[in-house]
Amino acid sequence: MSADAIATAAYLVAALLFILALAGLSKHESAKQGWTYGVAGMVIALVATVALVVDRTTDDRLVNVGGGTSIVLLIVAVLVGAAVGLWRARIVQMTEIPQLIALLHSFVGLAAVLVGWNGYLEVERARGLPAGTEVLTGSLLRIHHAEVFIGIFIGAVTFTGSIVAFLKLAARMKSAPLMLPGKNLINVGALVVFAALTVAFVVQPQLWELVAVTVVALALGWHLVASIGGGDMPVVVSMLNSYSGWAAAASGFLLDNDVLIVTGALVGSSGAYLSYIMCQAMNRSFISVIAGGFGIEASSGGDEDYGEHREINAADAADLLAGASSVVITPGYGMAVAQAQYPVATLTQKLRDKGVEVRFGIHPVAGRLPGHMNVLLAEAKVPYDIVLEMDEINDDLADTDVVLVIGANDTVNPAAAEDPGSPIAGMPVLRVWEAKNVIVFKRSMAAGYAGVQNPLFFRENTQMLFGDAKDKVEEIVRALT
Repeated sequence: MSADAIATAAYLVAALLFILALAGLSKHESAKQGWTYGVAGMVIALVATVALVVDRTTDDRLVNVGGGTSIVLLIVAVLVGAAVGLWRARIVQMTEIPQLIALLHSFVGLAAVLVGWNGYLEVERARGLPAGTEVLTGSLLRIHHAEVFIGIFIGAVTFTGSIVAFLKLAARMKSAPLMLPGKNLINVGALVVFAALTVAFVVQPQLWELVAVTVVALALGWHLVASIGGGDMPVVVSMLNSYSGWAAAASGFLLDNDVLIVTGALVGSSGAYLSYIMCQAMNRSFISVIAGGFGIEASSGGDEDYGEHREINAADAADLLAGASSVVITPGYGMAVAQAQYPVATLTQKLRDKGVEVRFGIHPVAGRLPGHMNVLLAEAKVPYDIVLEMDEINDDLADTDVVLVIGANDTVNPAAAEDPGSPIAGMPVLRVWEAKNVIVFKRSMAAGYAGVQNPLFFRENTQMLFGDAKDKVEEIVRALT
């Protein structure tokens, strides 16, 4: 059996393992098994690729054009990438996972751009080789040019878009949307320019056209994500995941690599579907979000005076919890920042030991990434069966004695349901204000990530517990003992 046939079989096995990985990661109980499938699939794909490159270096034609150094470069790249990946995985905090993922997406986009440029230069160089050398001609050449152009465009948009997402998630850039005059025309104009350049490049390729589309795509990726506000960033990260998948698939076509095509298509389609589901959960237009907030105009700032807030201390909060029969905890990014998931898990167990029914309400976009809160709670060994999605818990909140809002803000904001002029109007939220008592854990009265004030803080049944969430929860745990 030839090396190509063995590699193809290995790629098929790897693709099946990737599909099983996606299926496993869709549920808490099978997530570890899904991760194992994914790692196994990637190892098989890497080994098969290295083996294939080693086999091809024995081909005299490849050696003559520099193929003899391919295996060395490949091994160096794998070792360097693995070393950097292991280092980052060891030092990254859970709160930094969303921005790390956004940054990793940018690498995929950059790789697609480099592969596209290499694909063009390789064909141009082949034309200068001696007669008899295999060279693409006719329709195949035009298809190749289209693959190059589209791959570079998708990759460049993914690259700069992911960089902006990283900067916003890491708070190195304002989360508010960039509102340039005629921003919608800018996005549409960039797409029109891309379409025109693609046709021109396929008919008669010119180097300047490749440079132009790279610059246009880099600018478009930056503008698309910069134009999206912080409230929609979880959807943006998911969509960039989809873009990175399509960029990988485009690279697969250029490299004639089956596993890259299949894997890219899996990532691209699953990321797009997840983004669509999240947009439905947030009552957002899918097209509007992925098109850089197309059609969304700047909203007026929320300067309304909601009155005075009430405060509570940890001891009184403990008394309130001890006398409750049902408690719901709604976590947000603030819980992740404070690393309060462990004392929250301890508090949950103590309350359950006292006969109090405790459940968690998770908004689809709580945190900075889909499933962010679920991962944190699973890390702290909170039982899966008491962690419920928004739709599963919302109707029960009116009959709940106490709701603890730990680090959440926009996902529990009544303005989404009651203020048509709010930037988050229409977004489904956890209706915590319907409970008998609400305790909000916050460091200050500052607005949330979307930059919107929260009227919940001023409701008669709401009390604010200021300070570090981890410290305050630990104080409550001690008061309950």
